[in-house]
Amino acid sequence: MEQFTSKDLAQIQRMGINTDQITYQLNQFRKGFKAVELIDAATVGNGIIRLDEKQLDELTGYFDQHSDAYDLIKFVPASGAASRMFKHLFEFIQETDSKQVDIENAKDIHSIEYLLKHLDKLAFYDDLSYKAQESATELSKLIQAKNYKKIVELIVSDEGLGYGSLPKALLKFHAYADGTNRLALEEHLVEAAHYCASQEKEAHIHFTISPEHRTRFEAALRQLVPIYEERFGIRYVIGLSEQKTSTDTIAVDINDNPFRNQDGSLLFRPGGHGALIENVQDLNEDIIFIKNIDNIVPDELRHETYSYKKALGGLLMQLQNTIFEYMDILDGGNLEDGELEQIREFAEHTLHIMIPDAFEGYSEIEKIDFLFTRLNRPIRVCGMVKNEGEPGGGPYWTRDSHQTISLQIVEASQMDLNKPDQAEIVRKATHFNPVDLVCGIYNFQGQKFDLKHFIDPETAFISIKSQGGRKLKALELPGLWNGAMADWITIFVETPLITFNPVKTVNDLLRPQHQKQQPL
Repeated sequence: MEQFTSKDLAQIQRMGINTDQITYQLNQFRKGFKAVELIDAATVGNGIIRLDEKQLDELTGYFDQHSDAYDLIKFVPASGAASRMFKHLFEFIQETDSKQVDIENAKDIHSIEYLLKHLDKLAFYDDLSYKAQESATELSKLIQAKNYKKIVELIVSDEGLGYGSLPKALLKFHAYADGTNRLALEEHLVEAAHYCASQEKEAHIHFTISPEHRTRFEAALRQLVPIYEERFGIRYVIGLSEQKTSTDTIAVDINDNPFRNQDGSLLFRPGGHGALIENVQDLNEDIIFIKNIDNIVPDELRHETYSYKKALGGLLMQLQNTIFEYMDILDGGNLEDGELEQIREFAEHTLHIMIPDAFEGYSEIEKIDFLFTRLNRPIRVCGMVKNEGEPGGGPYWTRDSHQTISLQIVEASQMDLNKPDQAEIVRKATHFNPVDLVCGIYNFQGQKFDLKHFIDPETAFISIKSQGGRKLKALELPGLWNGAMADWITIFVETPLITFNPVKTVNDLLRPQHQKQQPL
């Protein structure tokens, strides 16, 4: 660590970062990361389970019957600002002359013109009108005068609604026929009441937030929680946590030397959503539902979403029960005839655990040790939707540096699509990752796994950023549902497209599934 000054070391210590981490990260910048090796696309019958109506009903019923035996929680990553959601609005302000905009003939749902034409269909329309009045004008007059830049500024700027700098959780997503308008945050409170409420009428939900938004989150929750507690007759137990500074990664310049700020201090950057594995680690519940903040629907469309959420949870409970039974048998060591083969079959064909060819030559104790190790891991059941052209990750069979073949969620940034064989596998892929996970993080003895032991550090990646006009390289930690869970037992289940309704841009709120509905 001789390259760091005493001032550097003091900064590193304040952040709670181990100097060995920094040495490793600097070495990785110089060495780089290999792309994930894709073996095949996971498809229905080849790594993805498709539930028929009977199986769906049975798993949903199993969840309803047995969920009271578990502590459940809904975990929602909600720390990111919504700036990317309004990227095209910021570009409009910078580049477009309002007088040249024709909204009357707007047909492209992705366009600014379409958004401006259908402003009154947005859940935040009334708030926007109020902000216009505060600016000594009326929204209708701005539209009549074709002063579209002013309207867009009122949406994104801090002088207006400030939506360009708020987190998605605090944006109004849905308008209801009874006149209510719900924040994304609210819709997750509603969901938690339906599949995370215990027999004691408690619903646990945890949001990850950024420090600058904490006050606003707390204010919103103080206002909203009593409303939904009364509506559903439950009590919410809500946690808020921030990404830990100890998970920040050091940045380097284009020559791979530590990047320094103008005051000479080292530049550290948040390590991406993969850092949130430590926030998951801090949870104490048995079963964790993970879903992104923007993947929500209004009340009328929830039934199927709830059914599949419960089915995923029911399947996890069933698999975990069997794993725990087999772990007890393996731990005892006195196996009856056929039990070892039964466990091997379950591991290979139900849990998709690769059994090496050499397994048949192992002694009995070696077989027991192998199966014990491979079963003694956290488990996740992941919903997968049919790929409708959405960008992003999906389910694949992969081979890691230890030659282990396993099911993984792989992002596009992890792939080498310049290789024809890899590009062909991606072309054949049928499903997409909607981030719809149910996780079990305790072992058969009731002890919580140390989730850091199940991360594949080789799945991190390097991106090019800039600071103060200077280029830099940033290190993104293995993603939360990618490399951070690489060594978990992984089960993929096909879920219907209605379960995936993300809001990537503000225009997505104009899609039918996000439009005005009757509240249930």
